Amino acid sequence: MAILLFFVAHWYLSLFSQTFFLHRYAAHQMFTMSKGWEKFFYVFTLITQGSSFLSPKAYGIMHRLHHAYADTENDPHSPSYSNNLFDMMWKTKKIYNDVLYDRADIDPKFKKNVPNWMFLEKLGDQWLMRIFWGTLYTLFYMKFATSPWEYALLPIHYLMGPVHGVIINWFAHKYGYINFKVNDTAKNLLPFDFLMMGESYHNNHHKLGGRANFGVKWHEFDPTYPVILLLNALHIIKLKKNNDLNYM
Repeated sequence: MAILLFFVAHWYLSLFSQTFFLHRYAAHQMFTMSKGWEKFFYVFTLITQGSSFLSPKAYGIMHRLHHAYADTENDPHSPSYSNNLFDMMWKTKKIYNDVLYDRADIDPKFKKNVPNWMFLEKLGDQWLMRIFWGTLYTLFYMKFATSPWEYALLPIHYLMGPVHGVIINWFAHKYGYINFKVNDTAKNLLPFDFLMMGESYHNNHHKLGGRANFGVKWHEFDPTYPVILLLNALHIIKLKKNNDLNYM
């Protein structure tokens, strides 16, 4: 039971950091926050993503490129230009490192206002830091695992961020349904997104890229959106106007 609870907690806390801070804030600037809160969520992301920490700077820039060039050869992660999901993720990793360490030639418009706390980003990207988090996960399993099969979950802990990424960037461009006609293959992977905290409404998001609520139809509940509304009410963030509009 302890292993299952740990896995579920890591899954959703890491995913929240990705969808709230990296995606909706760093990439899309759907809301604003003070520099103090920005650093808080940087640290929160490092802790919750751990060994699979993703740079808000690199993630934000890459995701903007994804929207601008979706399903073209300039898309940093498109199933249409990859042999399989492993090939796509390997290419994504290379582009990610080039963006993180400023080796990529990128139009400045994609870098505008992207968060950039390089000390923490480079700290989180260090192999010693990733090994440290992976060791903690392994020690927890050694202490609390009651069956050998539970250890099969460990690789997901090690690669939690990329696992979340591939679910959307690969599967949500291949499977699911569409609400809107868009110029790419983005689909809504799940009709009720219990798994990805709203991220699986990928077709909705590609049509309404600035909208903080990824759900559109009555059954499309976005679990991250109520948290955004709460943080907005508490004045931790400031949601930009028209982000609470309903469609369809």
